[in-house]
Amino acid sequence: MKIVGVGCGPGMLTAEAASTIAGASLVYGSARAIALARDAIPAGSEVHEIEDYRGLRSLPAHAVVLSTGDPMLAGLGYLPGDVVPGISSLQVAFARLKVPLARAAVVSAHGKDHDRAIAEAREEVVRGKVVFLIADPAFDVGALAAALPPRIRLAVCEDLGYPAERIAAGTAGEPPAPRGELYVVVAGAF
Repeated sequence: MKIVGVGCGPGMLTAEAASTIAGASLVYGSARAIALARDAIPAGSEVHEIEDYRGLRSLPAHAVVLSTGDPMLAGLGYLPGDVVPGISSLQVAFARLKVPLARAAVVSAHGKDHDRAIAEAREEVVRGKVVFLIADPAFDVGALAAALPPRIRLAVCEDLGYPAERIAAGTAGEPPAPRGELYVVVAGAF
């Protein structure tokens, strides 16, 4: 099986990913991942929207599984098989904000304990890292801001790579608020 990163937005499919997808006869992915890779999927391929993520481990060896962004950043890279990297929201957010990737500390709050993620993010910021926090729609940016020193910079990065991309910047003392559901938060001295 191959797990292929399709990028975090339109036009971010790498040449290697496109080539791998172009050779696929059996493709699985979320609706969003399939939409991002649609132009690379060959006519006649069997395409399935993922309904049961637990069942992915039992797919045949020739299956190609699409993962939004990069499979190794809170994606499907845990599956058995070869991983083809993709352009992640981390790469895009840090590029837009001009923050070196070497300063990054990744914290996932997506579908996880938000209080624990906030504590982890605070610890990393105090250590001098710039936190890339993967949020979910229920994540409270205000609670993160309240846990940080007031002068720490915060950026809410929404719909990265899409035409409606939005980056709202502020500080922990005056935090930006997300408008939608597809966003990440960058926090630190940047």
